[in-house]
Amino acid sequence: MFSKLLLSLSILFISLLLACNDDGYSINPFSSSSSITNPTPKDYLQNDNADIFLLDGYVYSNAQDVEWVTELEYEVGDQIGEITKQADKASQFNNETANRLPIGTKIFETNTPAYIAIVNGEEILYLKMVEG
Repeated sequence: MFSKLLLSLSILFISLLLACNDDGYSINPFSSSSSITNPTPKDYLQNDNADIFLLDGYVYSNAQDVEWVTELEYEVGDQIGEITKQADKASQFNNETANRLPIGTKIFETNTPAYIAIVNGEEILYLKMVEG
């Protein structure tokens, strides 16, 4: 009788330890949690219409067709980068790489969630793609 009680308490204790593990590396084989990461160029370049650039580890995607973005009233702020390389394969992307924007395109922040790329005097809207 005592051994059955001890076995039950041990199982209960181990179950509580597994359930309380929240360090992001669950040892519970039945856990369905997964880590959330920001999108990568590979996530977008599968689409032939993708218009992206990579800056400081974040992908920025063209938002010219996003209604709420085009309705923003924004002020262009500081320059945050410049396109220094063009690539069409995700493996070739690194900081300041774009698949459509020409080399030399300057990227600016705004007072909104939108970012601006200026090409031949035209302001093109982009959004930073983050998960969370």
